[in-house]
Amino acid sequence: MATSFEHRTAGTTPRPAARYQEELVTAPAARRVLAAGRIIIGWVFLWAFLDKLVGLGFMTTADKAWLHGGTPAQGFIKGIEGPFHGVFQVFANPFGDTLFMLGLLGIGVAMMLGAGLRIAAVTGTLLLLFMYLAELPLAIGGTNPVVDSHWIEAMLLIISAVTLSGDTWGVGKWWAGVIGKNTWLR
Repeated sequence: MATSFEHRTAGTTPRPAARYQEELVTAPAARRVLAAGRIIIGWVFLWAFLDKLVGLGFMTTADKAWLHGGTPAQGFIKGIEGPFHGVFQVFANPFGDTLFMLGLLGIGVAMMLGAGLRIAAVTGTLLLLFMYLAELPLAIGGTNPVVDSHWIEAMLLIISAVTLSGDTWGVGKWWAGVIGKNTWLR
């Protein structure tokens, strides 16, 4: 009995991009875990937005809420002590506050809904990178001199996007139909 193998060279047959999560992640339990991670990181961003908006008393008191004249980005930026202190001063103004708050809201809503995950992952990772550089553990100390929670949160955003986790417990499949070939909006 003879066995034959087909030999394909790399790059000869283009592989179509996965359209749905089931094509990437075949185990239903893994899809549910990825969806739970997406919702959790979405809630982290959405909660930060809500707390800074109205001052729920956790990280932001009511008197420092954005709606009461608080300055969420400016307050953070003015407290930067690391080597990048001067770099972030350009955002220590009302425009920086608005940009920061819209970022928190957009990333949180996208992750919670499961649509626009690629944009949310890119913008969220950039926001977390800037926050990491502002609080650089090597410069100001911490429990780990290199890796902190910003890295973990960024990875959760990226993993959510590349695994199309919005298809499970989210509107990702519907959104894929809406955007059609504009997969960068996925």
